[in-house]
Amino acid sequence: MKLKPLADRVLIQPTPAEETTLSGIIIPDSAKEKPLKGTVIAAGKGTKDEDMILKEGDKVLYGKYAGTEIELDGEKYLIMRQTDVLGVFE
Repeated sequence: MKLKPLADRVLIQPTPAEETTLSGIIIPDSAKEKPLKGTVIAAGKGTKDEDMILKEGDKVLYGKYAGTEIELDGEKYLIMRQTDVLGVFE
């Protein structure tokens, strides 16, 4: 299934959280730090007041509580406004 974000929204695939263990202690998924990096999968066209700067394939950094989690075809994604993205990796 394809999803095309509207206006100033972007669809981001989060970078998977790194697996870490301390002295044999396994950290459950619910306690793992939410990733703050991801890849733009799709982007809207922007609004009349703000052009869309982000494009498909951009590696981005976003806020800890930014976006709304959605699931498409068994994969987890975030959909958020362009203004919730803090920066683009070059």
